[in-house]
Amino acid sequence: MTQHPIIPLGSVVQGSLSQGIEVRLHPDVSVEDMRVGKFLVIKGVRSHFFCLLTDVTLGTTSPRILTNPPPPGDDFLHAVLAGSSIYGTINLSPMLMLIPDSQPNPDRNGDSTLASFTANSNSDTVLLPVKTIPSHFSQVFDASERDFRIVFGWEDDPQRKNFAVGQPLDMDVPVCLNLERFVERSNGIFGKSGTGKSFLTRLILSGIIHKQAGVNLMFDMHSEYGWEAMKEGKNISTVKGLKQLFQNRVEIFTLDPESTNRRGVRDAQELYLSYDQIEIEDLRLVTHELGLSDASLDNANILSSEFGKAWIVQLLSMTNEEISEFCETKQGHKGSIMSLQRKLMRLDSLKYIRATCPRNYIDQVLEYLDAGKHVIIEFGSQSNLLSYMLATNMITRRIHASYVRKADRFLRSKDERDRPRQLVITIEEAHRFLDSSIVHQTIFGTIAREMRKYFVTLLVVDQRPSGIDNEVMSQVGTRITCLLNDDKDIDAIFTGVSGGQGLRSVLAKLDSKQQALILGHAVPMPVVVRTRPYDSDFYTEIGDRDWQDVSDQDLATEAAIARSDLGF
Repeated sequence: MTQHPIIPLGSVVQGSLSQGIEVRLHPDVSVEDMRVGKFLVIKGVRSHFFCLLTDVTLGTTSPRILTNPPPPGDDFLHAVLAGSSIYGTINLSPMLMLIPDSQPNPDRNGDSTLASFTANSNSDTVLLPVKTIPSHFSQVFDASERDFRIVFGWEDDPQRKNFAVGQPLDMDVPVCLNLERFVERSNGIFGKSGTGKSFLTRLILSGIIHKQAGVNLMFDMHSEYGWEAMKEGKNISTVKGLKQLFQNRVEIFTLDPESTNRRGVRDAQELYLSYDQIEIEDLRLVTHELGLSDASLDNANILSSEFGKAWIVQLLSMTNEEISEFCETKQGHKGSIMSLQRKLMRLDSLKYIRATCPRNYIDQVLEYLDAGKHVIIEFGSQSNLLSYMLATNMITRRIHASYVRKADRFLRSKDERDRPRQLVITIEEAHRFLDSSIVHQTIFGTIAREMRKYFVTLLVVDQRPSGIDNEVMSQVGTRITCLLNDDKDIDAIFTGVSGGQGLRSVLAKLDSKQQALILGHAVPMPVVVRTRPYDSDFYTEIGDRDWQDVSDQDLATEAAIARSDLGF
C-alpha cells in the first residue's frame, strides 16, 4: 500500500478521561472539514488513541473580535486573524488505545500516524480500553485505511467472520462487524420510520447467512424479507429477498398462502397453528389486543386444568347452560368465562388457526433450523398486532424449549456433535414484546436476559427503543442505530453504555438515510457508517449465484431436493 504524507490536523490543548479531549485545529485546517462522527487518531508519547469526533466549536482569544468583526470582504484581515485570534476546536472521545512495540520512526514523508509504525494490518494487534489520555500538544491525524483495518479488521480475514456493513462518512474503507461476536448476544437495529431499518436488517441477515455465523428465524411481519420488496423512492422498483439470494439455504413459511401466492413467491410452505397449541402464556402476551382481564385468565387456568390442551375448542363449543353447569361444579365465574369465550372467538378470523392440525408445523421449522436452513415466516394479510404477537410468541416458546433441551444434552455430553447451531430470532415491533409491564412474562424477555446460555439470541428491529425495558436494553450487545429524534429514544440507545453522553450528539446529527451509529459487542469502538448499498453489486458479491440465470424449473427442482433431504 502506498504511503502518503500525513498532515496533523491540530494539537491537544486540554481534556479529561471522563469528558473527552479538546483539540485546537491548526490554522491551515478548515473547521468545515470536521464533521461529527469522524474517526481520528491522536499520537501520544507512549500510546496512540483511536477517537470519535463528538463536537465542533469556534473560539477566539478576545471577545473584542466578536464585538467588532472584520468586514465580510476583507480577506486579508480574515487571514491575519485565522489561527492566532480566531480558531476552531473539536472535542474527541477516546475509544481505544494501542501501545506500539517500538517507538515511531517517521519516514521522510512525515507519516507519523499509528499505521506507520505498527505491524501490517494482518498482524494480531491488541487494542486496549482507554485508561489514560494523551499529553498536552499531542498531534491529531486523520485515520488512514490501515488504522481502520487495525481497529475493524477486513472482510476476507480467514480467522474471523467479518462482514463489511458500510464505510466511514469521509473514506472509502470497509467497516466490519465481527459476526461471531454479533450472534453471541441479542442485538438491536433501531431508527425512526423511513430511515432504512429494513434494508439494514436485510443486510445483516445476508451477512450471517453468507458467513455461516448462525441460523436465522425471521418473523417477517410485513412480508419484505423473504421475497422481493418495494424500494423507497419516486420510481417503482424492488429489491431482492433473502430467498432469491440464497435459494438453497433459505426456506419461506407463510401464514397466509393466498397473499403469498398473489405476490408470486416461489416454493413457500404453508404453516398452521391449532387451538390445542395455545397456552395461557400465549394469551397473556395479547391481553391488551384481545381485551382480556386478569379474571378471564384466572378462569382460563380453570378451564385448562379441566380440559387440558383442548380447553379452547371445548370453551368455544359450550352453550350458556353448559357454562353455568361448569361454573357450579368447578367454581368458575360465569361472567368471566362468557367474556373469555366471546373474545377468543376473534381467533377464528386468523387464517392460520385451526381446531386441529394434521402435523406439527413448528417441528418442521425446527428440522430446517437443525439442518442449517434459515427460516422466514411471513404473515401476508395476517400482520395485525394480535396475529403477529400470538403466532410469534407461540412459535418462539416452543423453539426455545427445544433449544434448552439440546443445550442441556450438549452440557452433559460435551460432544461437539451435540452442540446446537447458534440461532438468531428476528422480530419487528420489538417493544410490543419487551415492554416493562410484560417483559418478565414473555419468552423474548427470557431470551434477551439469557444471552448465549442456550444458543438462542434476538435481533430486535424497532423504531421506539424507549418502549423496551431498561434491563433488556442493557443486555443488547450490539446496537445499530439510524436517525432518532425523540430524546427518550436516544437515551434508551445508551442504556448501560459508558460514555454515552458524548455519543448523543453523534446520533442526533445522522442523515435521515443510509447512515447509522454502530456500537457494542461486535465492533471494537463506536463508529458512524454510510451503510453498504443493498443493490445489484451486493447481490453479485454475496449471493449464491446470478439470479438472472436461474429459471423457474431450476428453483422448483432445488426446492424439491432440499425438502426430500429433510424427509418432507
